[in-house]
Amino acid sequence: MANVKLGVIGGSGVYHMQGVSVVAEHAIETPFGNPSDVVVETQIGDRTVYFLPRHGRGHVFLPSEVPYRANIHAMKQLDVTHLLAVSAVGIMQEYIQPGDMVVPDQIFDRTKGVRPSTFFGEGVVGHVAFADPFCDELRELLLQASQQTEATVHAGGTYVCMEGPQFSTRAESHFYRREVDATVIGMTALPEAKLAREAEMCYAMLAMGTDYDCWHEAEEDVSVEAVVAVLKANAERANNIVKILAGLLPESSSCACLNAAQYAIMTAPDAISDEAKARLHVLYGRYLTS
Repeated sequence: MANVKLGVIGGSGVYHMQGVSVVAEHAIETPFGNPSDVVVETQIGDRTVYFLPRHGRGHVFLPSEVPYRANIHAMKQLDVTHLLAVSAVGIMQEYIQPGDMVVPDQIFDRTKGVRPSTFFGEGVVGHVAFADPFCDELRELLLQASQQTEATVHAGGTYVCMEGPQFSTRAESHFYRREVDATVIGMTALPEAKLAREAEMCYAMLAMGTDYDCWHEAEEDVSVEAVVAVLKANAERANNIVKILAGLLPESSSCACLNAAQYAIMTAPDAISDEAKARLHVLYGRYLTS
């Protein structure tokens, strides 16, 4: 059983948490570079919640430039077990309206391989299961929290993760709807979800629908102006859901996500260098004993 600690990574338009007590700001260094910003420690009721803006305050990182490994490692250093991503997404299904939210259960990868997507490598081989990229335990609690608000939240669906920073072409948008049965589309779920699984965290996403990408004939194509307008309207609802979620989390958890790397490392301990062991100690120290 692990003591539960909640972390929140805020996406576009979500650069801080509203109406919470700020306890401290943590400037954290990691073996994978610096995270996007300082990690803000907040207090929600009796629960400590750590917040990190994915793109940095002022929105300074492109989706492909976000230091995903450093972000996840920083949360791990703070003993975060449950990690919630709050992200802006395009809508790929007509039953979802701009302003609605989605708690997806699958991801389809359309990134281009330019983002570092694993903590393994450099002499350490490891493979974690990723069939179900989002944690069922955290998803269920997130849905329960959303039901206590006025937000319209849809359970399940596939998130298509594209490279960006450009939005989709019309042909791509129709392809994702037809061939992937996509529910929403965004640019940041990967490698974030993969790294959270490697770091043995429960990971879920509150995806905030902002627009119909460019597939909907009766709606205007996606634009930054439209996205920002919807995000501003939805920020308070998302913030309320996070506050409720913090109160619903159990004190401890035995979720399988928290031991996802137990049998992942293929490399023999005596074949792993001291340098690699030091680099991976926070993540896998308990598995790297000779």
